[in-house]
Amino acid sequence: MSEVISELRTPVIGLPTCLQQIKLIMYKAITIASILVLAFGHTYSQEKYICRNGHAWFHSEAPMETIEAHNHQVSSVFDPAEGKMVFQVLMKSFQFEKALMQEHFNENYVESDKYPKATFSGIIENFGQVDLTNTEIQEIAVTGSLTIHGVTNDVSATGTLQMLDGKLVAKSGFNIVLTNYKIKIPKVVKENISKTIDIYIDVSYEMK
Repeated sequence: MSEVISELRTPVIGLPTCLQQIKLIMYKAITIASILVLAFGHTYSQEKYICRNGHAWFHSEAPMETIEAHNHQVSSVFDPAEGKMVFQVLMKSFQFEKALMQEHFNENYVESDKYPKATFSGIIENFGQVDLTNTEIQEIAVTGSLTIHGVTNDVSATGTLQMLDGKLVAKSGFNIVLTNYKIKIPKVVKENISKTIDIYIDVSYEMK
């Protein structure tokens, strides 16, 4: 939130610039606040780990085509008191190798204008055995709720935690079935897109 405060103190010249800065400040504040509320309700631990530029990507392996897209604007908050974590991903931030596939992804498949975000809220099941100061890689099991395309399902995944250069690094991988999230693939491209998509997460948290 220090970024928001510093931006508010920055002098503004001209109405257009002022409106742009206000819009940017409001967006940052609402995004961070919504993640915090989603994660911890109205109570907050004294310490929390925050990531604003995590990496998420997905992979589709189909008979006719291999598709991969990357997103480096993943926001996440981790509560070290209870092992809770939440993630928020802007769907339009996924970058594809082919511009046409990116257009189809946003307009036809996940309908990004109607469902702009994917979210996950969950907990580390074996958090009692995790040492957040450990520089060695530790295995974790995560369960929670994943919302994509306006549909929420329970998911579970394995991953790792590691304290590396003063940052808490979390990585995980799992897969989803597109029909479970009401994502329809036209018959004309059914050989180009896998029914099951592999998803990977890589975030580096800093204590705030």
